[in-house]
Amino acid sequence: MSVPVDLQIRAATAADTATILGFIRDLAAYEKLSHEVVADEAKLEATLFGARPAAEVLIAEVGGAPVGFALFFPSYSTFLAKPGLYLEDLFVRPSARGQGVGSALLSALARIAVDRDYGRFEWSVLDWNEPAIRLYRSLGAVPMSEWTVNRLTGEPLAKLAATHT
Repeated sequence: MSVPVDLQIRAATAADTATILGFIRDLAAYEKLSHEVVADEAKLEATLFGARPAAEVLIAEVGGAPVGFALFFPSYSTFLAKPGLYLEDLFVRPSARGQGVGSALLSALARIAVDRDYGRFEWSVLDWNEPAIRLYRSLGAVPMSEWTVNRLTGEPLAKLAATHT
């Protein structure tokens, strides 16, 4: 696979907030989850570029135009006694798919994990996203089929938080 010669991957800045929100909305549409997006530019700027950033973002550009992004944050492994890198979102615009942009973003994230001496690099993928699953497997990723992701949001989260106070 030939990567565009003018592909650049860089760390996002606060000036990229609108672009990041656009990628998040495009990803949500692709995953048929647009109804779940409540993020706005102000919230993103505060949580990504404020006093205590909760995550980092890489932007992939071809010809100076943004074509993809990866949003990630540190995790922690008690078994390894090391931090890890958790990839929350990876999205490449349809016009740039199949050109190695996704692989280049994943490679940049792997370099960050290695440079920071992280013990692992993990992410989740929807079961039906066969193109992504093929890409991940081609890179050597191993599905963790014995693990099930659990999530609390909204009322169940608030109810649990109020228990045993």
